[in-house]
Amino acid sequence: MKNRHMLFLCFFLIYTVVPVFSQTADAGVSAENSETVPLPQSFRGLTLGMSLDELKDALLRDALFRFRGDRDVSFLPVQEQTLIETAGLSFIRRAFFQLEDAKLFIMSFTLNPELIDHYSVFTTFVEKYGEPNSLDPRQAVWENNLTRISLERPLTVKYIDKLVFDALIAQSNTREASELELRRDFLNDF
Repeated sequence: MKNRHMLFLCFFLIYTVVPVFSQTADAGVSAENSETVPLPQSFRGLTLGMSLDELKDALLRDALFRFRGDRDVSFLPVQEQTLIETAGLSFIRRAFFQLEDAKLFIMSFTLNPELIDHYSVFTTFVEKYGEPNSLDPRQAVWENNLTRISLERPLTVKYIDKLVFDALIAQSNTREASELELRRDFLNDF
């Protein structure tokens, strides 16, 4: 009786689990052969990693933005960070560019929902870059080792330089841990 159960279990696994693995392997092969494009680090000549002066020049040349020069540039209280906020024309309502150490590491474009819809942007991204790495009701995210592109609701597209962003997160975590240790030491003084 025990042997029959083992035999049944073996056949069950062969006919249920092996086809699933085979389908997964086939899906991986077809995904590799698909004609997706690597994730870009630029949009209309605005490129992650460019300097503040290069960014200002590119914005002045692009008719899609109403960049007014230095009045749209702010220096953030965070060390060595700069923010450019500018109005857009037609498909872009507003654009935000964040720089760390005078290098662009985040570009955020709030799109005009009267002229473009979330579904159109999403399907275009899927056609170009493949399925998102993560998807939830708030955002779809495509990422590789260098770049993270997210399509967020209501209708915002963000480009993030992952190397810079991850370094800032690590630095922030170190600072928080240090502050927590100082707080704990202070409380122990009582």
